[in-house]
Amino acid sequence: MGSKLTKRAEDYSKWYNELVVKADLAENSGVRGMMVIKPYGYAIWEKMQAELDRMFKETGHENAYFPLLIPKSYFSKEASHVEGFAKECAVVTHYRLKNDENGKIVIDENAKLEEELIIRPTSETIIWDSYRKWIQSYRDLPLLINQWANVMRWEMRTRLFLRTAEFLWQEGHTAHETKAEAIEEAQKMQGVYAEFAENFMAMPVIKGTKTESERFAGALDTYTIEAMMQDGKALQAGTSHFLGQNFAKAFDVNYTTREGKQDYVWATSWGVSTRLMGALVMSHSDDFGLVLPPKLAPIQVVIVPIYKSEEQLQLLNERVEGLTKELRAKGISVKYDNRTTYKPGWKFAEYELKGVPLRIAMGPRDLENNTAELARRDTLEKENLSQDKLVSRIADLLVEIQDNLFNKALDFRNGLITEVDNFDDFKEVLKTKGGFISAHWDGTSETEEKIKNLTKATIRCMPLDAKEEEGVCVLSGRKSQKRVLFAKAY
Repeated sequence: MGSKLTKRAEDYSKWYNELVVKADLAENSGVRGMMVIKPYGYAIWEKMQAELDRMFKETGHENAYFPLLIPKSYFSKEASHVEGFAKECAVVTHYRLKNDENGKIVIDENAKLEEELIIRPTSETIIWDSYRKWIQSYRDLPLLINQWANVMRWEMRTRLFLRTAEFLWQEGHTAHETKAEAIEEAQKMQGVYAEFAENFMAMPVIKGTKTESERFAGALDTYTIEAMMQDGKALQAGTSHFLGQNFAKAFDVNYTTREGKQDYVWATSWGVSTRLMGALVMSHSDDFGLVLPPKLAPIQVVIVPIYKSEEQLQLLNERVEGLTKELRAKGISVKYDNRTTYKPGWKFAEYELKGVPLRIAMGPRDLENNTAELARRDTLEKENLSQDKLVSRIADLLVEIQDNLFNKALDFRNGLITEVDNFDDFKEVLKTKGGFISAHWDGTSETEEKIKNLTKATIRCMPLDAKEEEGVCVLSGRKSQKRVLFAKAY
């Protein structure tokens, strides 16, 4: 299976980059800052997408699709929004190429667009232009729309999945009659993201709100879920935004109320992206490769035959055929790798690297004794058991592995939440331990910026469950009522 991975303790960043490539998740493309998601990586994303899409539809949302290109004039209608994305926008200025006198392909200078088009960094502006036509009355509300799409944000420093110029995501955009309904929607979707992260990714998250300086451009409130990676850095895993009436006013989306008056609708937007793939890798994987939670693993069980002759392989094929049918009947995804071009040891290493939760090894002696060897990816433990008990044992183990990964990640995360009450301790914990630092903050953007400049730590969120507590800001010494979570982050 090629060279071993760099160990996490030696160089975490290098370990991550190597693992994403060697596990066949993704690779860099011929376009700077953009990636190719390979079939195995895309299969994981498809499972994520399927579960999220189900959860969205269960909460009343419908899918639609909007244009990739957005007129530049649309961005100028919401000032804070365009300011937030201006430096990341890719701009289309011409619509045709031609051959020059030397036969080279050049831009046709006569094909300049009357108005430049922006490759969507996010779709609020183009979507709200449509909503203006769709919404006339309170009877048209709420409007609950989701879009699965790609977006472009011109990043200069990129890392596979975590930060790329183009990435895949979903973006929800909703319109409501009242402020209360819109806030409820934004909080509901934060809850959906948290449920997905914890129940499917086995990744514990902290729910909170962003500070004013960290909010989404154009939002009045941003709700976030924050996760902790194995290197002690935080990762923003999903956000949901209460947009107030800003976009409704900018695009003149008003409606006839129940009382017959005219009013602007209240809005939300929310999204998660292929950044979750990076979070999944960094939450559970080890020095041997990926460790995937069973609910998102494209292959939950792999069966590897061990044989010396063609006759032995044929007998194993016949036995495994029935086993795979039993497993699939229980909704368990299984792969039987009877390729003759690779030895069993090579296959073991491959599936360990790719994070397949369970591996079955079966040879001629197992056929005689009606046994099989079952290996767990999360603990690397092996057991021999009767083939008659194999299916039920596998079903139980997949649940156990899912729970074990979450509990292990939760214990790790909780061990990296440290309360501090002065700036010297703040800096020491950040330097020696990392993780989340729970500290008092005076609520000013000036103090927030100073701490960021001095330590590179940012306020990840103001936790929703933070208790009222008298204290003083770790930097300014001013009074504070609640602790917030600081961390260095991706």
